[in-house]
Amino acid sequence: MKKIVFCLLAGWMTLSLCAADLTWLTSLPEAQARAKQENKLVLIDVTGSDWCLSCKELELDVFKKPQFIDYAKTNLVLLQIDFPLGIKQSPELEAANIALTNQFQVRGFPTILVLNPNGKLVWKEEGYLEGGPKAMIARLNKAEKKK
Repeated sequence: MKKIVFCLLAGWMTLSLCAADLTWLTSLPEAQARAKQENKLVLIDVTGSDWCLSCKELELDVFKKPQFIDYAKTNLVLLQIDFPLGIKQSPELEAANIALTNQFQVRGFPTILVLNPNGKLVWKEEGYLEGGPKAMIARLNKAEKKK
């Protein structure tokens, strides 16, 4: 029993450390500048991080998986547009998040938006995308071709 608990704990810690390596920005201008400099796509995760069950599922099933983490580090600039209920945000961040959801006509959570380095929308997915990291990476590779 102790071995099982130890293995589960070690696996969870490893996964947590891998996920911690990803940097999620909160400013679109900063994300676009970095994407342009590094010639990468901007992946925007529009989420309700502390209340949206599908958003939490997307985070666990895709964003925290090593396959996605490896892909993201090489190919993406990550931006999170969050609408939490229990986490206080600055009025400026709240206003910027609302402006972005209006600009990209976001109608639900989660929504994934992918922009090319010049800021053009090349893929939009509303709702939970089934298939884990493999499905997400396949869609991102299609978006890359539109870059």
